[in-house]
Amino acid sequence: MKAELRTVKTAAELSLAESYAAAKPKLPGDGKVVALREAAFKRFDAQGLPHRRVEAWKYTDLRAMMREAKPLAGLPDAAAKARAKTAGSLLADMDARRLMFVDGVFVPELSDLAKLETGLEIRPLAQSLASGDPLLATHLGRVVPSDGDPAVTLNTALMSDGAVIRVAAGATVERPIHLVFVATAEKPVSIFTRSLAVVEKGARVMLVESHEGAAGVEHQINTALELVIGEGAHADHVKIIGGDSSMVHVSTLMAAIGARARYNDFSYTTGGSVVRNQLFLRFDGEGTLANIRGATLLKGSQHADVTMVADHAAGGCQCREVFKTVLDDKSRGVFQGKIIVRQGSQKTDAKMMTNSLLLSDEAEANQKPELEIFADDVQCGHGATSGALDENLKFYLMARGIPEKEAETLLVQAFVGDAIEGVEHAGLRDALMDDVVAWLKARGT
Repeated sequence: MKAELRTVKTAAELSLAESYAAAKPKLPGDGKVVALREAAFKRFDAQGLPHRRVEAWKYTDLRAMMREAKPLAGLPDAAAKARAKTAGSLLADMDARRLMFVDGVFVPELSDLAKLETGLEIRPLAQSLASGDPLLATHLGRVVPSDGDPAVTLNTALMSDGAVIRVAAGATVERPIHLVFVATAEKPVSIFTRSLAVVEKGARVMLVESHEGAAGVEHQINTALELVIGEGAHADHVKIIGGDSSMVHVSTLMAAIGARARYNDFSYTTGGSVVRNQLFLRFDGEGTLANIRGATLLKGSQHADVTMVADHAAGGCQCREVFKTVLDDKSRGVFQGKIIVRQGSQKTDAKMMTNSLLLSDEAEANQKPELEIFADDVQCGHGATSGALDENLKFYLMARGIPEKEAETLLVQAFVGDAIEGVEHAGLRDALMDDVVAWLKARGT
């Protein structure tokens, strides 16, 4: 007799199944969207929450970290909207078009949709799903990783709102578009947002995402952005996860990049108790230039994971990846980066570097850079370092009259600045460096 093997589901997985069943009739979209949701949740239900036996999640055991699933967020009331008005304060001085999402719902009265530039279209995802937007029919789900990442499949099943952005061919959007996501609920909730941005041939735009949660409230956030960049286009994307929050935040960027495009990406993390930043980049055309950078500053018992896959499906592309992590107290930083060069993708030039700076003996850094190369005429490399502050450099500064704490601050600033300097927008770059200084002051450095 063969014993039947059954997967034992956790309390969180059972709660997510109940939440999906209850929310399904109310989620926006019908027809193909319903089928897309059903297929995605069926796949997630078979996989379950990712755990340490899943190679891509070995350092971030979400099944263990997420013992229970919080209820889905409801519609924000007037009090929630009032609390959200101060969100995105880090970028308050940046001249940008703000799109505000409160507890996962687009709030038009707190957003700026007036006088859109020629060639720019912006709609809420919920509205686009309900109306059968042809842009969604063409692009939604087309950049999703083929291996069925569990965070993405769950997001697809439960996506409620987000932004749908189209930049027409040849158009230039002068002002950055700032998507502000804030969780204001006073009790823990789950929020699932999904955005789609299509930057057509020869167009240019800068997208900024900022994510914040109410201090001390254990919200669970699952957010995703699909980015389609056309031939010869120029796109910049910056993601900021900040605030003094206790949220579990899983974020996924999925980008398809066309020929001779230019793409810059920067992620900055200081907030959240458990954070997972995923980047799935696919180079679909030849001659693309890309700079992928990130800076993470952690303290207490924070855990942050950056996992990136750069898939070179076309030759002649150049990509530079630089990630910096500063770890204090008992925090834990994770970097997993993989460069894939497909067969026939000759003349690929890809370099990846990850550096961790440990300010405490109890901090932990896990780094796993990888290369998978199936072409012979390429230049690819990776490197990883972990260590404490250089005592010789600190002594050099102190010998010139700089106090010890200030010397340490300068060294940390220089370390992180190597990644932040890749941000092309000067005002945003300065705001990020100011936030690094504030973080250092808060830890007493």
